[in-house]
Amino acid sequence: MASSGIQLIGFLLALVGLATTTAATWMVQWKKQSHGKSFRSYEGLWMSCSGNERVTCDFHDSVLKLSPEVQATRAVLILSIFLSAVAVIVSTVGMKCTHFMDDKARTKAMIALIGGILFLVSGLLTIIITSWYVKMILQTVKYIHATQSIEFGKAVFVAWAGGLLTVAGGTFLSCRRCSRSEPSQSRPGNPLISTTNSKSNYV
Repeated sequence: MASSGIQLIGFLLALVGLATTTAATWMVQWKKQSHGKSFRSYEGLWMSCSGNERVTCDFHDSVLKLSPEVQATRAVLILSIFLSAVAVIVSTVGMKCTHFMDDKARTKAMIALIGGILFLVSGLLTIIITSWYVKMILQTVKYIHATQSIEFGKAVFVAWAGGLLTVAGGTFLSCRRCSRSEPSQSRPGNPLISTTNSKSNYV
């Protein structure tokens, strides 16, 4: 029962990580840029917002006009979300708390392991691409004007948190000790004890 609980904890952590990564993908606060004291602009993976007191947002018209870091981050995060969605289905079949394939314990444990590995890969992709995006932003800071300032926004921290949660959940699910089927506890028969009870009838 302990291994089943660990699997359930890992699955819930991975679900939270998937939801967090999805939220970060749609957030607009990936890059924050200030022009002077009042005008600010935010750039996300799907839209950009700018303005003084009143901010207006517009979706990106063309993918080709986007910067390389936005294009790469968008593509990898979509791949990460897709892998996590597949891992949810696979892990649901392989976890001990579900009743799928109960008659095939070894296959069920292997399916749970595959689901955990998929979560691990998904979380690592999110962490790697987010870190690369931050690196690209920090490199552009050197070439901006003194009146401007560029920094990464809240979506970066949300994406990092989503990746870490997904990795943690995948680690629990891919634990071989947790996914391994418990051996059936049957009492071995004592060969010294005869199964037949011979009775001698004496008058």
